Formats: sequence, structure tokens, C-alpha cells
Amino acid sequence: MLKHPVVSAPIVGATKRHHLADAVAALDIQLTDDEVQSLEEPYVPRTPTWF
Repeated sequence: MLKHPVVSAPIVGATKRHHLADAVAALDIQLTDDEVQSLEEPYVPRTPTWF
């Protein structure tokens, strides 16, 4: 998320205390460009739908 300037804040849906701790700990992880590309490759943007 930190690599995308349009994302001002990710939404963390912590339901347990350790989920929040894991999310905060993830701030210290640095992914290479290749790792990011590999994770984002399957993503297919979709047009939002309204209910």
C-alpha cells in the first residue's frame, strides 16, 4: 500500500489483538519490485457497482 500514492490509509479489519500487531509489524517489511509485481500480477481492476 505504501507504494501507491493514491492510497492514503489502508483499512485494517482487525478482529483480534494479534491481527493489529501483525499489521503494524508489516510496516517493517520491504518488498522488492519483483515481489510486488508477483503479488499484484493476478489483480484485475473492476468497475465499482452500485447496489
